[in-house]
Amino acid sequence: MKKISVYTLLLATVLASSCQKDKLDPRPASDMPDYMVFETKERIASQYNGLYTVLKHGRFLGGKFQIANEVRGEDYLNERANNVTLQATWKRIVGNEVQEVKEIWSQGYLAINNANLFIDGMAAKGNSVVGDSLGKIYVAEAKFVRAISYFSLLQLFARPYWDGNGSKPGLILYTEGHKDKGNYSKARSTTAETYAQILKDLNEAEAALPKVNAGSTAAVTHANYYTVVALKMRVYLHMGQYDKVVAEGAKLVSAAAPFTSPGGHALVPEIAKVFQLPYTTSESIFSLPFTSTVGDYPGTQTQLGYYFTPKAPPLQGNGEYSLLPTGIISDKGWKDGDARRKLLTAVGSKYYMTKYAVPSPFTDWAPIIRYAEVLLNLAEAKARLNTGVDAGALELLNAVRHRSDPTVTFTAATLTTQQALIDAILNEKHIELLGEGFRSMEVTRTGATFAARATYVAVPPTSSAYIWPISSDELVYNKLCVDNQ
Repeated sequence: MKKISVYTLLLATVLASSCQKDKLDPRPASDMPDYMVFETKERIASQYNGLYTVLKHGRFLGGKFQIANEVRGEDYLNERANNVTLQATWKRIVGNEVQEVKEIWSQGYLAINNANLFIDGMAAKGNSVVGDSLGKIYVAEAKFVRAISYFSLLQLFARPYWDGNGSKPGLILYTEGHKDKGNYSKARSTTAETYAQILKDLNEAEAALPKVNAGSTAAVTHANYYTVVALKMRVYLHMGQYDKVVAEGAKLVSAAAPFTSPGGHALVPEIAKVFQLPYTTSESIFSLPFTSTVGDYPGTQTQLGYYFTPKAPPLQGNGEYSLLPTGIISDKGWKDGDARRKLLTAVGSKYYMTKYAVPSPFTDWAPIIRYAEVLLNLAEAKARLNTGVDAGALELLNAVRHRSDPTVTFTAATLTTQQALIDAILNEKHIELLGEGFRSMEVTRTGATFAARATYVAVPPTSSAYIWPISSDELVYNKLCVDNQ
């Protein structure tokens, strides 16, 4: 069957997007033949910046992916009963016709195909125009975009790695770009094969990218060596390869406190600063930026602030989801004096998560990787590798907690077993990364059950609802693709 795939981009119209300075403002170029797109350094730079433009779309990592991963968990109450704003996801009853399933799948594959087209174009023409050194950097960043896109889709649409050691159906792997009408039917690779492709891209990107010190817009909005290493830590954690998490962590985390990276990454003294202008703190490893320019902020009903921030002047969100009193905010160890409690706002008897407080058009940058996650990932890996209560893991855990609440110290006397330490690290991560798109991924990664809440029953790992079905658009056009349910 001939078709235009749901993840096909026409090279001249979508790939040819550009950046307004370093803020990734998309500016589509006029139609031009394929060879012209890579004919000049300026046009190639436009395609290079366009890699991030597609990635940061509100239907993918610019908002909807994070929101879906949050509201699948146990922390939120749906206030609007609106199917357009992920009510089905909150209820955990999504089918393959549900809007967010179709949009996240489609936009994720758009980002992948965009990267593939760019890599193809650089090999055919672009490298000879910009030179070998710059060409390698451009292609390495495209591989990072492809890797994080595959990784993100994998967490929603495939069984976790622990289920059969990666032997269950994963994603459809494409490493060549599709720019014309055609039959691109292909079967799903296994989860292990998908992870292998992700790591291949990241290893190649790591070898080619420069080490850019923390604190600049370029360091935060474009991939560099440190970005790639941080993502590799996350990938290995999801694969349960804790020794490799520790090995990668050694590249990013000093051996002793205060924990810093060779590139100057460190926890900032005030956590609220991470979520405020200019969004380029030493803690920010990779974020997707937005401006108030038309077309350079997430689309309607995909913005983080729209979903999580209440309608309570001066706050201007839509209050789609409040925080459930029985969720993580009820944790007795999360004290009232903890600075992270200041990122919650009470409206009457309800609480809302207000990390994203900038009003409409909701231009808060979307944090994708930050140093606090790196420290907690390393802490967990150390804790799982060593029996008893690992001293290094304790130090890392305390570093994150003390930044927000110096009155609480975890010790071997209070956490007396390996499992108690692991549980404390997982709980800290739950608190620290609330509202940043981690909760569903943490549940499935650890083989936990989605907790019951409101009138909805728990979803155990054996349930068909534990992961999402494949988009119906894919199933219609790709007869080699099998569904999850």
